[in-house]
Amino acid sequence: MIRKEFIQLLRDRVSFAVMVSIPLLQLIMFGYAINMTPRHLPTAVLAYDQSALTRSILAAIENTKYFAITHHPVNEEEAERLLRSGQVLFVVEIPAGFERAVRRGESPALLVSADATDPVASSSALAALERLVETSVRRERFNVDDAPEGSGLEKMPPPFEFHTHPRYNPAAVTQLNIVPGLLGTILTMTMLIFTALSVTREIERGTMETLLAMPIRPVEIMVGKITPYVMVGAMQATMILGAAVLLFQVPVVGSLPLLTALTGLFILTNLSIGYTFSTLAQNQLQAVQMTFMYFLPNILLSGFMFPFAGMPTWAQWVAETLPLTHYLRMVRGILLKGATAPDLAQNILGLCVIMLVAMVLAVRRFRQTLD
Repeated sequence: MIRKEFIQLLRDRVSFAVMVSIPLLQLIMFGYAINMTPRHLPTAVLAYDQSALTRSILAAIENTKYFAITHHPVNEEEAERLLRSGQVLFVVEIPAGFERAVRRGESPALLVSADATDPVASSSALAALERLVETSVRRERFNVDDAPEGSGLEKMPPPFEFHTHPRYNPAAVTQLNIVPGLLGTILTMTMLIFTALSVTREIERGTMETLLAMPIRPVEIMVGKITPYVMVGAMQATMILGAAVLLFQVPVVGSLPLLTALTGLFILTNLSIGYTFSTLAQNQLQAVQMTFMYFLPNILLSGFMFPFAGMPTWAQWVAETLPLTHYLRMVRGILLKGATAPDLAQNILGLCVIMLVAMVLAVRRFRQTLD
């Protein structure tokens, strides 16, 4: 009996591959990709003061592992656009005459605007940034490193004011970050499973021959298969969004028609991927196993559970190929930031490319199945 089970297990190559791959995926993701302390957070610097003290502050920011200065906007409007589109998580604004005001003892204000939609990523980084700037200014202004021990210079109040402005979720309410993410997560899981079973169900029920005898093309079969689930996905999205607004007080700052259109695009993308799985699997069990194997990196790498900015570069590139990564940025951007279509252009384009690739693969795979 044991020998028989081993033989059956080895014959079912997809199930065996899933059993081996899922633990390896979890080990790699939790061991190498997921980091609860984000590093190299994209930061923009709006510097109106071009002094030695400003250059010292920027050098200190660049030398730390917490931040990466990726943009130098020329005005507040450009800085606001970068923050709203999600290209940067922080904007550091250094006012004109900052060094002169520090030397005169006027305590000038240094303003930091932060994208607080992900409280985990922003809170610890803000605290680190304040300590970093304070240390840099003390070193430049008072030369603390050369001061004798016990001089008391290191205990003096900082010669400037550090103003933080958490944006979009200033109270750091976790639900405002999680609940919009649930919209994408639930749609991913249900849409993938629904369509992953569509073709294999026809084979197991013996109705595939009837389907093949019909005078329709593979594209038309795919459209017919996924269209009912588009309606189901729209109904699910309406229910989840309604519950988010009514039960969890998630604001809808942006355009609801834009969110509806992008949610439809996201549903179509997931249905296309699920349909591809359906053409690859030999039975419904294999289709479900493929779905869960694909669902795992979507949950762990998309930024739903763990900060996206905390992952290494290779993991972020992998995440860019996942539809949920782009949709989470879009749904959070529209609901919490009021992001527009131009702000989300990169994510819309990424989602369209993934959908087209999945559709082409699904049609080609279905044609091979016919052969």
